[in-house]
Amino acid sequence: MRFGLIGFGAWGRQHAQAIAGLPGLTLTGIACVSADSERDARAAYPSARVARDWREIVAADDVDIIDVATPNSMHAEVAIAALQAGKDVLLEKPMATSIADCDALIAAERDTGRLVSVGHEMRQSAQWGKVKSLIDDGAIGDPLYLNINLFRNFYRSGAAGWRYDKARVGSWLLEEMVHHFDLALWYFARNGDPVSLRAYGNKRAGRDPGLFDNVSILVRYANGAYVTINQCVAGFEHSLVLEVAGTDGAIRTHWSGTMDRDGDAEFDLRVQPKGFPIERGVRECERIMIAKSGEVYELTEQIRLTVEGFAARRALVPAVEARKRVLMCLAAEESLLTGREIALSG
Repeated sequence: MRFGLIGFGAWGRQHAQAIAGLPGLTLTGIACVSADSERDARAAYPSARVARDWREIVAADDVDIIDVATPNSMHAEVAIAALQAGKDVLLEKPMATSIADCDALIAAERDTGRLVSVGHEMRQSAQWGKVKSLIDDGAIGDPLYLNINLFRNFYRSGAAGWRYDKARVGSWLLEEMVHHFDLALWYFARNGDPVSLRAYGNKRAGRDPGLFDNVSILVRYANGAYVTINQCVAGFEHSLVLEVAGTDGAIRTHWSGTMDRDGDAEFDLRVQPKGFPIERGVRECERIMIAKSGEVYELTEQIRLTVEGFAARRALVPAVEARKRVLMCLAAEESLLTGREIALSG
């Protein structure tokens, strides 16, 4: 399968490395935004076509899949063009920065008969994906409570500072919390769609609207289940903790490294499943061993499974699902700016 990669920044280079390292895949084209990234792409992948105009890669006849790893504001535009050029698309999260763009992308997918799979790679993790299988297998009964807590370094600026430019990043909720909304909706799927959310946050003086350093969100379901998500991007290192409690058990897992791409991070997954014995009045738990966990491993697995899915004409994470994650982020930003609880629909 032949890939055209749009974007060769820090994360785009991780995409390129994953594609080049997987059997049966070829990186045939790379679109770069700067002279420096163009030079680096030519040096690293001499057999690939390298262009400064992404449209050249999208239109190329020797490309089957377009992999979009651009700043967030470009996601929908590039993906729609790729679909119209007859290509399937692996699209980095968020799928778009507005619901209108999400809907235009879904319409283009329908009209062209091609496929979009959105990059919520935590689903492919041996750690975060295992939590989903435990819940679906009934290990903790019906899930009632989920807490996700991220404490991390400040964001890298990205090429030309795009991650600190609201017009290009959308918001820091769309940049990272979109992953956590994805996990929440995925884990709690049996509870239906959530009915409302309320967000609280603050930020450093001078920060652009939408770029909140600290955010806490409460998501409510009609059956009484609820989710709390806390994100601090004014901390140090990178720590993610996730806890789930159900009617008959609980799960706790964490990942901690010096940065988000740390290959030597510490991680742990523990479960107190339904029927597990209580020793001396204390609810004991069991530890589940995980060989590898981290976004670089998850990205490689995502690309491998996306290719398999496209061959079977299905998306790993369909655009219609990813749209709901964008909707949640936009509702949370509305709540932050208005100070109101936001009813969720559609």
